[in-house]
Amino acid sequence: MMTMNKDMNIAAPTLLPVSLKQAVTLWLLAIGAGVFETLLVVANVLWGDGNLANGEGLNAGVAVRLVIFVAMTLVALQLRLGKNWARWTIGIALGVFGLLSLLIQPLSWLMEGHAVSEAFAHLNLASAAFMLSRAVHMLAVVAATVLMFAWWKWGGD
Repeated sequence: MMTMNKDMNIAAPTLLPVSLKQAVTLWLLAIGAGVFETLLVVANVLWGDGNLANGEGLNAGVAVRLVIFVAMTLVALQLRLGKNWARWTIGIALGVFGLLSLLIQPLSWLMEGHAVSEAFAHLNLASAAFMLSRAVHMLAVVAATVLMFAWWKWGGD
């Protein structure tokens, strides 16, 4: 985001709010957690039990995620430049739909009658890493969304 310097008639950078800078960092953390989770799933399919939880194909699932990760990283970087359209794009795409996609599977599992304690019954290193990453992922999305919209006067193009 740029403003015109009235004395010299040149563009001068406008300082973005700290909350927005923190939101960008959290978006990148959330995207990184998503990449890590994808790698864990691929490793489980290739070297573990060979199954995907939702029955989707490995190649298709990885390809879709890769496109989303790249696109949202580019949008987050535009957000860092003060682009208001990027705030709304990432807020809706990841803050709403992305968070819902992270919550559907565990909520469905709980609604099937499983107890939370069952999730920890057969915990191993890979499943613990996945659970921790998923928790970081969800917390980063929620915090980034809140911080991104915290400065209500922030404008942009």
